[in-house]
Amino acid sequence: MADALISVLLEQLTSVVYEHTKEAVTLVLNAEKDVESFSNKLKAIQAVLEDAEKKQVTEARVGCWLEKLKDVSYEMDDVLDEWSTEILRQQVEEKQEEEAENASVAKKKVCFPIRYDCFCFGQVNKAIHHHNIARRIKELNEKLTLIAAEKEMYGFHQSTKRGPDEQLIQRQKTTSLVDISKIFGREEEKEILLCKLLRESSQEGERFLVIPIVGMGGMGKTTLTQLVYNHEKVTAHFDKKVWVCVSDPFDENKIAKAIIESLDKNETQKSSIELETLLLWIKTHVENKKLLLVLDDVWTEDQTKWENLKLPVIMQSCAEGSTILVTTRKQEVAKMMGATNSMIHLDILNDKDCLALFNSIAFLDREKDESNEFEAIGAEIVKKCKGLPLIVKTLSSLVRYKKTKEEWRDVLNSKIWELEEVEEQVFRPLLLSYYDLAPTVKPCLLYCATFPKDHEFDKNNLLELWMSQGYLSWKKNHEKRRIGLNYFESLVTRSFFQDFVKDYKGNIIGCKMHDIVHDFVQFLTRKECMIAEVVEGANQRIELACDMVRHLTLVTPVGPFAFPTSFNNCKNLRTLTILDSRMTTISPSSILQMKCLRTLNLSGNILKELPRELGELIHLRYMDLSSSKALKELPDAVCDLFNLQTLVLDWCRKLEKLPKAMGKLINLRHLYVGCCNKLKYLPKEIGSLKSLKALDCFYVCDHGDEEGKDEVMKLGDLGIMDQIQGTLWIVRLGNAKDAGEVEKAQLRNKKHLSVLGLDFQNGNEEQRKSDEEILKALQPHQNLESLSIWYCHCTTWSLYRIKSLHNLRRVVLRYWKFCDLLPPLGKLPSLEILEIFSMHNVKKVGVDFLGIEEGIETGGILFPKLKDLQFVDMPNWEEWEGIIKDSFDITIMPLLSSLGIDGCPKLKGLPHLLHKITALRTLTIEDCAILERDYKKGMGKEWPKISHIPDITISGT
Repeated sequence: MADALISVLLEQLTSVVYEHTKEAVTLVLNAEKDVESFSNKLKAIQAVLEDAEKKQVTEARVGCWLEKLKDVSYEMDDVLDEWSTEILRQQVEEKQEEEAENASVAKKKVCFPIRYDCFCFGQVNKAIHHHNIARRIKELNEKLTLIAAEKEMYGFHQSTKRGPDEQLIQRQKTTSLVDISKIFGREEEKEILLCKLLRESSQEGERFLVIPIVGMGGMGKTTLTQLVYNHEKVTAHFDKKVWVCVSDPFDENKIAKAIIESLDKNETQKSSIELETLLLWIKTHVENKKLLLVLDDVWTEDQTKWENLKLPVIMQSCAEGSTILVTTRKQEVAKMMGATNSMIHLDILNDKDCLALFNSIAFLDREKDESNEFEAIGAEIVKKCKGLPLIVKTLSSLVRYKKTKEEWRDVLNSKIWELEEVEEQVFRPLLLSYYDLAPTVKPCLLYCATFPKDHEFDKNNLLELWMSQGYLSWKKNHEKRRIGLNYFESLVTRSFFQDFVKDYKGNIIGCKMHDIVHDFVQFLTRKECMIAEVVEGANQRIELACDMVRHLTLVTPVGPFAFPTSFNNCKNLRTLTILDSRMTTISPSSILQMKCLRTLNLSGNILKELPRELGELIHLRYMDLSSSKALKELPDAVCDLFNLQTLVLDWCRKLEKLPKAMGKLINLRHLYVGCCNKLKYLPKEIGSLKSLKALDCFYVCDHGDEEGKDEVMKLGDLGIMDQIQGTLWIVRLGNAKDAGEVEKAQLRNKKHLSVLGLDFQNGNEEQRKSDEEILKALQPHQNLESLSIWYCHCTTWSLYRIKSLHNLRRVVLRYWKFCDLLPPLGKLPSLEILEIFSMHNVKKVGVDFLGIEEGIETGGILFPKLKDLQFVDMPNWEEWEGIIKDSFDITIMPLLSSLGIDGCPKLKGLPHLLHKITALRTLTIEDCAILERDYKKGMGKEWPKISHIPDITISGT
């Protein structure tokens, strides 16, 4: 992690020295020279860091050297951040002075005497502060000088390439041989792979195939490949079979020679033979033959190396049906080879197969009667393996020669990294994947150790946490979020994450981490990350083992508890997380002990108020107070957190107001205030935050209270916030009465908004005659992909210019009280998901819904991309007319795959257009009395009309 930390620190050094020295912040003791000297030493150290991080695996003293390096780097990061914060503070003060002067232009100026001693006192304090910063920089520079000198003792080599070191972490060379009796499970994956190899599935037009098998280390990719490689059908199907263990580095000459030796055992090659000659030899010997080539353990994603090997060219000369079978941990390898469509992703083994594998090893030399005494413990150990074959093999081998149940229980109850065999056999292979990561991505992975096992990561939240720790280094023309997305994708494609949750577009929005991977990252960060359980009782004191702990997560009691009164060794904490706690109070003195915090997560608490001392956490970038059940307001001191980037307040249901001076939060990028039901309005100053990228919810104020209305952010103030991106909900639109003010919001200019929600709830229902005009005025940008409209009082949607939203993929309509005709959505070219809820006045869904004007349409496709259609809670809906008679040129919903109808008791039947939709796979009918009767499986009179649909669920049947 030191290499990434130093990369971030070097960027910080550059930023402070070269960008901010022109600011009116002067330091003494030649601080700028010390910073430059410090930077030069770091660059020299950075050149050998890769070698140092690998050597710490086998040399403890190198690990100690790295710890000292990290400590001084963290300290310098804190000092430079104080320097930058001082600059930010000055910028804010200058801005406030300028605004105050502008505000007083039209007023008569009144001069007040300024006490000279107060002015001098402030200047003296500032000078002392600057002096202290400079002194600390000088001291740290001296520390680094000693550390830099020490590096000469270890004989580090400068890095020439990135990747694992063969001598430090020995790779096991694989062969095609396998003991079939030792293989359990993988039957489904074996059949899929056999089907592909034997061309039993439809693959016309492909002369040869590339099949990547992708999965995390220890998942059994090589074993599966060996199993199929030696299958009798495969042997009979192919003329030639070749197995090459590739590993890293990807050496084209070695691979070519290995292929030649496999094809002809008598052929020997000299090292001087050029690659081109080797490749021509291979081509000659496989021409017009059906070849199976296995490349086991491929790491490189370098397109050039793959092209140099010219395997696709060689395979074109082979007989049709030839195949390259690749095992890899990285999805990028599949992309490089252009084979993502044929990729097989290997997942965990099921519990039954894991237990069978464990028993085959653990009880190999035991009598049956003896082994029965250990079966229960063995089953618990298998649960600990979480479906990973490598860990099953390791632990079963470990207990095989242990004779007592107590010894087996010791294995069961130990932390996984405390077992030497696990470190040797499981963690060493995972280190290969870890070292293959770019230095900047490594800390992002390691930060996941701050969360408990089975935690579901929210992707956007994870990106914001990485940003708060400074892991997302800014690069020219690359926004930090984009960099974070690239890092996340890198971890996904290397199988560090699993159990993905996806949105309506198929993009990953959440994931989990396999328990063994979590144990691995905890092992790597065991000195820096700590998860501690808080014991109930008054005056708690949290004891940290040492001041090296940087990230602390507290697991709290079920009942109410008070924030610990003190923390021991907590001065260097950068993260404090207390998840879903019943915390009642926060100790101000404890907060002041943690002034290095970058991330503070107190979500799910029952705090009534926050201490103003929070304003002294000047390094803080991320603060999560979501689901605070009793919190009514934030202290004004929060506005002194000039570095704050993310403020999470959603689901604070009693929150009534935010501080007026939020314009001081000049680095705020993400503000989440959704579902804060009692929040009357947003402060006007939020509209001036130029860095703000995410605002999930805007509250329309009814302006009933004239007092302080100038402090209220109006809907029109959104007009200057074109930088807003992602998701925005505008709620209480029922309070909006002036379409002109709504027009000022200029949603049509917000091209980065992808999801828009409009909630008209609130407002006087008798005066809600302008909802349709409000909708028209809120015309969004054509880039919009998802639109939700709730509680609208429109009677029809004919005037709303929906047709211009060509990229709209999802529409959700809820609680339209007076609407009797569904809007004409059929011609939206990109619409994939349509959900309609609680349209109580709708009695008929007809041709208007399809987008057909005046009942006449010639040709064309309606709802051309619709895949998922849901109708819920429509108690008066009676008729669904799906097509115009005698208009056979019209195609309706050709891609519809899922249809759900729930809570529609009067609906008499389904349209006959369902017969023509061959893509329809799922039909769900619930709480629809007539449909349940007439479409009952095998018995209802209409059953034959839907019996062709593969997956049908009808309640009551």
